[in-house]
Amino acid sequence: MVLRGRYLHWAVTAASCQAFLLLGYDQGVMSGLIGANNQFGQTFNNPDSTMQGLLTSIYDIGCAVGCLLSLVIGHKFGRRKMIIAGGSIMIIGTIILGSSYTVPQFLVGRIVTGLGNGINSSTVPAYQSELARPEQRGMLLSAQGTVTILGLCIAYWLDYGLSFVDTPVQWRFPISFQAFFAICLVLQMIPLPDSPRWLCEQDRSDEAASVLARLQLDQPADESNPEVALLRRQIESSIEIESAGGPFKYKELWSGGQMGNLRRMTLAAVVNIQQQFTGSNMINYYAPVVYQNAMNLSRNLSLVLGGCTSLAYLVGSIIPLWSMDKFGRRVSLMVSAGGLCFCFVMTSILLSIGTAPCAYAATVFVFIFQLFLGIGYLPVPWFYPSEISTTRIRARAQAFGGFVNWICVFIVVQITPTAIDNIGWKTFIIFACFCFAWIPMVFFFFPETKGLELEDVDHLFSRGGITGGVWVTRGYPVLPGHHRTLNTGTIEKSMIGTAHIEV
Repeated sequence: MVLRGRYLHWAVTAASCQAFLLLGYDQGVMSGLIGANNQFGQTFNNPDSTMQGLLTSIYDIGCAVGCLLSLVIGHKFGRRKMIIAGGSIMIIGTIILGSSYTVPQFLVGRIVTGLGNGINSSTVPAYQSELARPEQRGMLLSAQGTVTILGLCIAYWLDYGLSFVDTPVQWRFPISFQAFFAICLVLQMIPLPDSPRWLCEQDRSDEAASVLARLQLDQPADESNPEVALLRRQIESSIEIESAGGPFKYKELWSGGQMGNLRRMTLAAVVNIQQQFTGSNMINYYAPVVYQNAMNLSRNLSLVLGGCTSLAYLVGSIIPLWSMDKFGRRVSLMVSAGGLCFCFVMTSILLSIGTAPCAYAATVFVFIFQLFLGIGYLPVPWFYPSEISTTRIRARAQAFGGFVNWICVFIVVQITPTAIDNIGWKTFIIFACFCFAWIPMVFFFFPETKGLELEDVDHLFSRGGITGGVWVTRGYPVLPGHHRTLNTGTIEKSMIGTAHIEV
């Protein structure tokens, strides 16, 4: 059976969400296993805080390498094959982890699993964004963040439930369970088509038109459908402009020029740096450690609160399903950063007092922190690079953004146990300062992509000539009577032909 219309959109969304469910599970599973006095600690010689950080964060190095691999070969093999490869690699990594008896074997398993996850995290957002309808793209891509936190919740509570088991199953089952999600991902991707934009760039325009027809909600639709033909022409026109300089060269990624690739790549990196230096993964990876060591709560209570924190995060991640396409990316990020800064400032003040009631009050602000994180800095950094990139560099820009993200995750996850051990609650002040700094950066430098076709986003970066108050674009066709609102003005045309942007 060939999937079409809404069923195809649902299937693509389900597969994309499956990849991020797996990502979230992997991010959360170690938090309840790490320790020196449980079965995990006994198996691996009671690791100290430095080794705990390495056992957790080495996974992020694997993710970073996976992103680099996607940057180099991802565009050649296409979105679909890369996602299947990423899921398959994660299955192999999980087998290594679940059978580990030594620290080196466990580290290898973490690296291999991270490699697969890096491929997925740098490919799936581009795949979803290229198949999603523009008016729903924000909601669908935000859903990836929601299921990421669902995976985090599953991991936390599975860890907690098995913490009462006094056998190696306590850690071997949770670390092995991720293979279930990876197998589901591979099976879900097999019947799905590749991205029509990637197909067009590979000179497979007829296949791309077939996929575009299958994506139409009005059934039946075929390649001759006016909207399909129009979108095909838009994509082909965009790719023709992007490819005018000949075969791709990596120096294009860092060139300014008419395409503005330098700005696109810089934003792809910066938004991911911002995400990690909100302090999000200080909480996601180490919530029980933070509660136990920085707030002086019991181990059991810390595990329970870690699970509850993930549930608060899940609630926060649901908000952008409604708000992202309504308020846009910029507002979501700025509101998120402001709320995160406030929560960590209040947490620092309360913990500095040093009383038990203040420690409990501080946990409330950690919960609220998760709500604000879900609004903006959870979903946007994962998909923003794919929205602001051209088809020619989209896979590479998304992979580069993912690489920067995972390197920053490694830094944060590696330093968190040491920071908590040495400066305790003052760690929150550092991240509060970062969150405050993100607000003006977003306001002044980040363009809005809400509601735009991916080809329309190019107008926000193009350096075309402005004559008589009208910026003549690069010949993209538009539907009769159609207009799209940009943050710089409106694309308007009364008949199919060259679009203009009023400025």
